[in-house]
Amino acid sequence: MQSAQAQSNSGVGIAFILVGVVAISVNDMLIKFLSGDYPLHEIVFARSAIGIAFSLVLVQLEGGWRILRADHPALHLLRCIMIVIANMTFFSALAVLPLAEATALFFVSPLIITLLSVPLLGEKVGPLRLGAVLVGFVGVIVMTRPWEAQDGRDISMVIYLLPILAAVTYSINQVLTRMLGVTAKASALTVYIQSTFIVVSLGFWTFAGDGRFAEGLTNQSLIFLLRAWIWPQGSDIWLFLTLGFNSAILGYALAQAYRSADAAVVAPFEYAILPLAIFWGWLIWADLPDAVTLVGIALILGAGLFVFLREYQKKRRVLRGKRVHGRW
Repeated sequence: MQSAQAQSNSGVGIAFILVGVVAISVNDMLIKFLSGDYPLHEIVFARSAIGIAFSLVLVQLEGGWRILRADHPALHLLRCIMIVIANMTFFSALAVLPLAEATALFFVSPLIITLLSVPLLGEKVGPLRLGAVLVGFVGVIVMTRPWEAQDGRDISMVIYLLPILAAVTYSINQVLTRMLGVTAKASALTVYIQSTFIVVSLGFWTFAGDGRFAEGLTNQSLIFLLRAWIWPQGSDIWLFLTLGFNSAILGYALAQAYRSADAAVVAPFEYAILPLAIFWGWLIWADLPDAVTLVGIALILGAGLFVFLREYQKKRRVLRGKRVHGRW
């Protein structure tokens, strides 16, 4: 019965991660779309302030205000800090990088999660899956092209490193979600993160909201981070509202996915965002990856799918063994 329950939990986790992936792709597309006119901290504040209202409704549905009491506040704070760093670095990269490239680089995170699940969650990862992780990181090298001279680059290597840093911190966040999700509800985990975003974005507004630190800058990522706040123009207000509602869906779905199933099972499904990112990039900005970038994306995607297939095969063997030994 325990194995049947584990299968059920895996299915729930996969369903929620797919919902979360769609929400992530919409979120990234909207933020890149707005990045030319509004500062990042204003966008983050708006989506979190709107999103937390929806999340508090979910809190009531999952048990009321009492579920917001944290059993491990230090770990929750660390988790929130990791996701703030992940978002800020990734979104800063979006102001410069094509959506598909930034997304592909960021989505080495499931491979990192697979590695972190060993020491932090006690999950077993065999040599073949470790080999797949290595292949995925080769894909990162292909995409970033470190062999090209710095003065011959259209985009600085530092910009390419931003989504990779985001991937590392996001991976730590998701492993912590798996650890804390044993006792914390998904809606509470979402509220903690959105509250942290609100505090951080208000801090940016206090010190940089007038745009004085953006004056004279040429780096588009820094300009996006530090430009002055302005009230949303025209129909942009609807984009901000959509971001907020989408934020609530995104946070809840990801938290529910990683508290429902093993990280090594859920994480590879996040790669479904890659074709979505290519689609949005083509539809809105007419960006299509070149041949070298596609090779890198293929290596990352292939590595993630292999990790998933190995995990699936391993669980199938475990289930068959339990049947044979009468453990059901």
